[in-house]
Amino acid sequence: MSSLLAALTDASQSVPTSVPPSVPETASHLVAASAQPSGVPDVGGGEAPPGSNDLLKVLRWVAWTVTALCVAGIFGVAARMALDHSRGGGREHARGLGFVLGACLLVGAASGIVGALV
Repeated sequence: MSSLLAALTDASQSVPTSVPPSVPETASHLVAASAQPSGVPDVGGGEAPPGSNDLLKVLRWVAWTVTALCVAGIFGVAARMALDHSRGGGREHARGLGFVLGACLLVGAASGIVGALV
């Protein structure tokens, strides 16, 4: 793979990037022009659009509600464990607790995940 990349790099460097006015553009000229790195655009910090405070308020409410549901889910699993203790159904409770704790991890890491992707 690296030899293919080296051959492509050598070929792109040997193709002239300027085209004389009498010669129409060919595919090799287009490849040579597009092979040059353009760099990563700098989008800066940006600023929030007007009216974004209301959207952020709704997102905070959703985050609070989901966090409350995660706590309620842990309480629900604990209640089922207490009621079904005599029946010996430990695997179902461990699975339910695993799902609830996975949801808690997603809620806690949501802003970090989005920050890493953006």
